[in-house]
Amino acid sequence: MNKIMQAADVVASLSDGMTIGIGGWGPRRKPMALVREILRSELKDLTIVAYGGADVGMLCAAGKVKKVVFAFVSLDFIPLEPYFRQARQQGAIETMEIDEGLMLLGLRAAAWGCPFIPTAVGLGTDILNVNPDLKLVDSPYDDKEWVAMPALKLDASLIHVDRADARGVCQIKGPDHYMDDWFARAADKTYVSCDEIVDTDYFANGDEARFVFWERSQTTGVIPIAGGAHPSSCAPMYGFDAPHFKEYAATAKEGGFSAYADKYINGKSEADYQSLVGGIESIKKLPLPVY
Repeated sequence: MNKIMQAADVVASLSDGMTIGIGGWGPRRKPMALVREILRSELKDLTIVAYGGADVGMLCAAGKVKKVVFAFVSLDFIPLEPYFRQARQQGAIETMEIDEGLMLLGLRAAAWGCPFIPTAVGLGTDILNVNPDLKLVDSPYDDKEWVAMPALKLDASLIHVDRADARGVCQIKGPDHYMDDWFARAADKTYVSCDEIVDTDYFANGDEARFVFWERSQTTGVIPIAGGAHPSSCAPMYGFDAPHFKEYAATAKEGGFSAYADKYINGKSEADYQSLVGGIESIKKLPLPVY
């Protein structure tokens, strides 16, 4: 079974109004090459589910987004993603603002085929105030109330990984695979860009196979794009590009997103983009963040 495809094929399989999950975490291991392909397309009215970073900000700035379901949208060292912040303040998008735990439970409910998961997470907080559609349910076993976190069912998920084979076995060797396994399982289709394609025999080594976090049956397509997470990181291969993020964030104050997009995205291929940021060798030299 050969699941290798091109980024353009992924976008061609998506349609207006879809709910799309985006893996990664803030400025870490985001499928940015796939996001850039969406930015070049006519797709619109998307609902985005993400622990967000520039992926969410760029899609909002380009007018692709109807709603964002999020636990945070941050560039980390730049705490508030500037274009998401603008969209939120201007009321240009609908939002479902929840915490990291509720997001995880929503993805798990979708993966397990449950309409919701009861939880104490959110009780006594403003989560219920800012999300009036969230319901409380009575426990059948005691007199307690629980938050009923609804399933976050995804039409498609976009994820970036270190390595994958043509069958859809995906490997993440970074310090954290975040919630990408649940994004994969919660989606009808999961498209995974990777920095490196490997032979299937690569995973015969148990030391390599233990970094595989979801079943290959959950992977719909594999898109080989070395450096495809840039400007986000793909540890341990490369860190995030802080100067590039600063340039991007600065356009929110002067020039607008069109200035950034005209320079790096509009009318340009992914190869053009990587050339503009110094090429794959420069990407691979980006230092890993230290905390």
